[in-house]
Amino acid sequence: MNTLELALKGASNVLYAGLTFGVGLPVIYALAMRLLTIGGTTETDANGAVHLRPTARGKALMALLMAVIIGGVALGITIIVASGMGKVVSFEHVIPVLVDKKK
Repeated sequence: MNTLELALKGASNVLYAGLTFGVGLPVIYALAMRLLTIGGTTETDANGAVHLRPTARGKALMALLMAVIIGGVALGITIIVASGMGKVVSFEHVIPVLVDKKK
């Protein structure tokens, strides 16, 4: 029974990471693009193309969410590179730090 519990725990960890990094970042990106339309105005040119003029508030919120996405991607790359160098990323003091693997 212990083996089944460990397998389910590992599967739940993989599912959580997949949802966080696999689905979470694209959802944040979609929300960031949607925030550009907050209070924005649209204009139609002579060719019939519609152009959106976003507000400063929409741009600021979008920039904040894009910073979260860039941080998530940078953290993912750091974890991959650290494991190749024989290190792990520790979140012991909130800020991610590279430490040697325990043997």
